[in-house]
Amino acid sequence: MRSNGGHLEAVDPGPCPLRGRGDPQPHRQLMKSLAFGLFAALLCVAFIKLGSEVAEGETRDVDAAILRAAWSLRSGHPWLADVLRDFSGLGSTAVLTLVVVFAAGYLAVRSAWTTAAIVAASAISGTALVSAFKTAFGRLRPDPAFADLLVPGLSFPSGHATISAIVFLTVGALIASTRQRWEERTFILCAAALLAVLVGISRVALGVHWATDVVGGWAFGAGWALIGLLLDRHLGSRHA
Repeated sequence: MRSNGGHLEAVDPGPCPLRGRGDPQPHRQLMKSLAFGLFAALLCVAFIKLGSEVAEGETRDVDAAILRAAWSLRSGHPWLADVLRDFSGLGSTAVLTLVVVFAAGYLAVRSAWTTAAIVAASAISGTALVSAFKTAFGRLRPDPAFADLLVPGLSFPSGHATISAIVFLTVGALIASTRQRWEERTFILCAAALLAVLVGISRVALGVHWATDVVGGWAFGAGWALIGLLLDRHLGSRHA
């Protein structure tokens, strides 16, 4: 400001020293997206590699040892089977369908139509791909003599582990993105991941899946969830 006959006039301070250098925020967002995209790609590659080893029978000894250990654990602690079945139920079709419907419905109420569609599409497409993978690999489930309950269908990858990873990680990441404090975001993401982990472990401990079925399901499910979240971020940025 300067005085001119008792009047104050604004003085142009000249060009801002940072003007023209670009906003660093889009750059950081791009780097985050690239990092998440790379991680998603690595998870998908890990799933393909594991599937190749499963098809060649290279994981048979490890899977059999874990299956026998799970059977021995349940035999020594009969109460554990009830707890494991409860954990397994968190990844059931009924429970995950409710989670997806409620999450997509809430997003639709908030007029977040694109995100709602991506949440639903991730779960539906993931389910379809799991069925296709099961048919392609054609892996049989463990011997029912080692299982706590009889489950029909093929084995690799575990549907419970895959879809629970997709749904819980997707919904957890969306909830975490609404929080400002990193402690809250970390807790929410860890809780979502723990739910998926408990579902997967329960399937192995109940003897209805080989351990590599669950590991493969986690890898593909987490990768698919990341792809959906990246798509949502991309579409959201274009809309903005």
